[in-house]
Amino acid sequence: MTANVALFVTCLVDVMRPRIGFAAIRALEAAGCTVVVPPGQTCCGQPALNSGDRPHAVALAKQTIETLEPYEAIVVPSGSCAGTIRCHYPELFDDDAAWQSRARAVAAKTFEVMAYLDEVCGWKPEGVTLPATATYHDSCSGLRELGIKAQPRRLLKAIDGLSMTPLPGAETCCGFGGTFCVKYPAISNAIVGEKADSIDATGADLLLAGDLGCLMNMAGKLHRNGSKVRAFHAIELIAGMGDGPAIGEEA
Repeated sequence: MTANVALFVTCLVDVMRPRIGFAAIRALEAAGCTVVVPPGQTCCGQPALNSGDRPHAVALAKQTIETLEPYEAIVVPSGSCAGTIRCHYPELFDDDAAWQSRARAVAAKTFEVMAYLDEVCGWKPEGVTLPATATYHDSCSGLRELGIKAQPRRLLKAIDGLSMTPLPGAETCCGFGGTFCVKYPAISNAIVGEKADSIDATGADLLLAGDLGCLMNMAGKLHRNGSKVRAFHAIELIAGMGDGPAIGEEA
């Protein structure tokens, strides 16, 4: 297929792990898409929205809508940011019919990257090899707001040499929760401690997920515990970039 796709990079990917953005571009282009990274994009407004700062959330939503609405599809390497645009933008404009119409139009063509590759493009990676054992954490927003679960696993199954092992409690929160981990650090640490123990118990070499915030939280705890498990965004492996540095290993 050929599609004019806008990649909404997300703040965390841009600042902390740009290679996820490049992996998304590589996979989308392999699937036949023409990818553009709109220069006007900033934060989607999720932190403001989750913190109750509605005026700033609305302002950021309007800027994002104006930036993204010219494109045929908007693809996001994050279930939480994609969920904000797809599920919550229309709710922000209940009292503004014109903006709500624009928000609904953008929401309808916004997809998490692995869901887009699997469901819309019908694509699978070819010629990608990685001899390793991995386990997968289902991030809360992607799973509960967008129904993302089978899609990344179907894509990962096409990687030669990669063996997937189930993660007990894969659908249980990792404790990140955006601003939650800042407001309630002790609770967050307890939750991620249980998650790290479950990850280690799988015996997997790699931890995969679809949201960088969750991955950074879990990778940090694993590292502090002395674990050898290495964390990657699943799109990195799908794009053939799983032989690079894991999260926290960059120079």
